[in-house]
Amino acid sequence: MHPITDAAIRASLVNATKRERTDLTLPKGFADLDFDRLDFLGWRDPKLPRQAYVVAEIDGEFVGAVLRLAEGKTRTRPQCSWCEDVHLPNDVVFYTAKRAGDAGRKGDTIGTLVCADFECSRNVRKLPAMAYTGFDREAARDRRVEALREHVTSFVRDIRDGG
Repeated sequence: MHPITDAAIRASLVNATKRERTDLTLPKGFADLDFDRLDFLGWRDPKLPRQAYVVAEIDGEFVGAVLRLAEGKTRTRPQCSWCEDVHLPNDVVFYTAKRAGDAGRKGDTIGTLVCADFECSRNVRKLPAMAYTGFDREAARDRRVEALREHVTSFVRDIRDGG
């Protein structure tokens, strides 16, 4: 992911109100983020614990969205739909987002199961276990990184385009 500024993050939020853009709190350590190791930028707002943000690069532009942590807990341990890691060291939660434009103003939303604190970029970069003799672990990791980018891009594009 290319580095992004505070102003660019706020401008990228396609489903945010003016107030949400103004009240947004950047992630802790934002100035020190290693964007070379991020496939998207995602974080929970430290001042609003049920609110989160995701920003992805789509067709050379930053597109972001405001997410809401859904009420309640899942009955079983879900799998993250973005990184698809089956050996997660972290929780997976359900986030919802209103769609951009008229659809969002009418109440249309979309949801997804994601790592609670958006650890997906780190998860997909771990070398997978040796599945069989001759298994190319680096190629498998590269495929996981690309799949993560596709999943996040698809989700954010769906929010932006209103379904």
